[in-house]
Amino acid sequence: MERTSPDVLVAGAGPTGLVLALWLARAGVKVRIVDPALAPGATSRALILHARTLEFYRQLGVAGEAVERGVEFTAVNMWVHGKRRARVPFGEIGKGVSRFPYMLVLPQDEQERLLIQHLAAQGVEVERGTSVASFEQSDAGVTARLRVHNGTESECRAAYLAGCDGAHSTVREQLGIGFPGGTYDDVYYVADARVEGPVVDGELHMALDDADFLAVFPLREQGRVRFVGQLHRGAAHGEVTSWNDIDDTVIQRMHLTVRSVDWFSSYHVHHRVAESFRRGRVFLLGDAAHIHSPVGGQGMNTGIGDAVNLAWKLADVIRGRTNARVLDSYEPERIAFARKLVATTDRIFQLVSSRTDFADVVRLYVVPVVMPLLVRLGAVKRFMFRTLSQTAIRYRASPLSRGRAGDVHGGDRLPWVALDPTEHGFADNYAPLDDRDWQVHCYGTAPAELGALCKERGLTLHEFAWQPRMKAAGLARDSVFLVRPDGYVAAASNGQGQNRTADTRIFSPLLYQLSYLAPTRASDRI
Repeated sequence: MERTSPDVLVAGAGPTGLVLALWLARAGVKVRIVDPALAPGATSRALILHARTLEFYRQLGVAGEAVERGVEFTAVNMWVHGKRRARVPFGEIGKGVSRFPYMLVLPQDEQERLLIQHLAAQGVEVERGTSVASFEQSDAGVTARLRVHNGTESECRAAYLAGCDGAHSTVREQLGIGFPGGTYDDVYYVADARVEGPVVDGELHMALDDADFLAVFPLREQGRVRFVGQLHRGAAHGEVTSWNDIDDTVIQRMHLTVRSVDWFSSYHVHHRVAESFRRGRVFLLGDAAHIHSPVGGQGMNTGIGDAVNLAWKLADVIRGRTNARVLDSYEPERIAFARKLVATTDRIFQLVSSRTDFADVVRLYVVPVVMPLLVRLGAVKRFMFRTLSQTAIRYRASPLSRGRAGDVHGGDRLPWVALDPTEHGFADNYAPLDDRDWQVHCYGTAPAELGALCKERGLTLHEFAWQPRMKAAGLARDSVFLVRPDGYVAAASNGQGQNRTADTRIFSPLLYQLSYLAPTRASDRI
């Protein structure tokens, strides 16, 4: 690989940048990834992997190893005034929605090591101690000045630049893109510790206390946990520098004995969304594009979602398979979700952290009683899982989305369905997505002309014999879907009840999208 002329230059080697680089490398795209840190991170604040991210990891071939290294999230326990008031079971809360019907505890630094390992297997090494100092772009590409930690500089020319360089993004600043939002007054801390006590049981424990907020997450090593706590209101960021500086009232109320602390860090919580996620050939992803409260463990997962969304589009355009205007869909698809996420987590975070009398009543007395009751309801449980797991994200307003079949619209995530391997050759309908390529799915009997159309357009057709569970997932019998490389539906057609051997109207959404996406000029093939 020619180091100075990649197709894509990735700035930042956190999970977002690593996933972007890995997807591109496996698509045969020349990629270069740089990071100012001299070594991979050994600590991290992000912990939770959600189902949608694990589905993406499955497509990249890393989900199995991630699950082996992580801890399945089975239940949340709520403590009030030193007593366990409620237990909300979350084990397999998403059964029937995803192959990964749970949340997984796997620290960010461990994920980075896993991704770096797989990226190296593709012949791509992270260039450490190297950052993007400046760049210029034109219709022909991007020219970046790279600065190494020893002060030397070099030039890198690329077709595209991806800014995955965090909340203080140099790429975003040089583009002049605003980052509106704010910062909460309170200071929070995170610490990894070895402890003894009743909460060391592999489950999450949360103190909804009148002293301070505290969450205790299980880690894989026995007796080791992650503390996420709230410091006293108004504490300055520099006043708390070690574990010895915190007020341990809540920890004592939870009957915990802390034997040692391996890592400690304090931080402010921000809520911001960049005004734009793209300028020309330069894109913003992850924390460079959006930051928000840690409620629901959404941050890292959202950044990975950005990476997958952009990766397949860049790969298709660079390989000349798709019209370059497909890149126009990245910002509207991802910025809409980021804005909604920040607004939602902001409201929840204020309830969790607020010290008003009303918030205290809700947090201490209402939530511990109501939450266990709500989760017993199937509809509430499914809604909670789909929201937290990000399987509910959809792009119906995108120009890449068209048609409807059953409950599934163009822009929806393809419903997951378990299958009989002896009948279909796959354990589920997501197995073909491992190809990370466009494909057509038919649930029922495929129209006679569909095979010829797919062959003409170079698409793989997967025909799944109809099963009642497909209807339960929202699919219509004999429905046909054009599926994007990231598992979202680009076009949906319902052929039931039509003269399917003569009437080609069933193909209209598919044909429209294929026409829309097809390269039309040599200039589209970057």
